[in-house]
Amino acid sequence: MTAPDFHHESDLRALGHLRIAGVDEVGRGPLAGPVTAAAVVLDIAMIPPGMNDSKKLTAATRAALSTQIHAVAEVSIAHASVAEIDEINILRASHLAMVRAIAALSPAPDFVLIDGNMIPAGLALPARAVIGGDGCCLSIAAASIVAKTCRDALMVDLAQQHPGYGWESNMGYGSKSHREALRNLGVTPHHRRSFKPVHNILYQDETVSA
Repeated sequence: MTAPDFHHESDLRALGHLRIAGVDEVGRGPLAGPVTAAAVVLDIAMIPPGMNDSKKLTAATRAALSTQIHAVAEVSIAHASVAEIDEINILRASHLAMVRAIAALSPAPDFVLIDGNMIPAGLALPARAVIGGDGCCLSIAAASIVAKTCRDALMVDLAQQHPGYGWESNMGYGSKSHREALRNLGVTPHHRRSFKPVHNILYQDETVSA
């Protein structure tokens, strides 16, 4: 299994970009909760070992790495809310969260490396989209780890406020038990109403009560 490396950053440093942020988001697919993005500027002299695409790491490894990243790098985390997701769609909301995370870095980065195939609209900084960036670029891998650790913790907290949906383990994704809970317990304020499984339940409820 190949691990992410620093070649994207090294190429940019050779061009004079010394303050390079890696950016990634997590939470496009869930039926509940915000979408979360992180921007990370690594110190080339203090890169935590063992970083990889957050999806390839255990929760314990992610948590330990996230703590290390926060200790040695500049980190910014931002969200787009469920209301924003429903209003502008999940793709635009995920890009909004990315732009917010980048904007919170101070001073601003010289260059931004973004996971995926699109550069968010409204980003006024030099940037490059890196497909599969969380698996090949250390700065983006760091951002993926930080974003997922933060969002998972947020969903565990929301699970305590809204028991029965299994958010502490499914993190808001549409698992079988989560969908069953939606049908049995109904829709919470943290559910994305623009997502089909949630919309369908709301529509069925309206049809039944009409």
